[in-house]
Amino acid sequence: MTDATPRLLPWSSPDGKPSYVLGDGTGMVSRLADGIEEAQLLLADGLVEDARRLLDDRNWSAGELHLLTVELAESLTEIRRIATSRGARLRAATPADRPA
Repeated sequence: MTDATPRLLPWSSPDGKPSYVLGDGTGMVSRLADGIEEAQLLLADGLVEDARRLLDDRNWSAGELHLLTVELAESLTEIRRIATSRGARLRAATPADRPA
């Protein structure tokens, strides 16, 4: 397994450093990471809907806008981490392994 590419996980270590797993993507930690990433993507979808609804209303308070900004920033950070992780795995895949 020395040729495995580390996968960036959707969580950090207790001291805030990136966490990685080595493997073929079928192990317990990889499956857990897949589930967390899926949940993060679904939460981001809901947040986008909430943001559109709030902004369409055009009757928001400063507090609502602040909360929306905080939640969007947190979600964007999670989504960017997912994209970074998946991009690294795609670059590491051999051409035969890459999706068409």
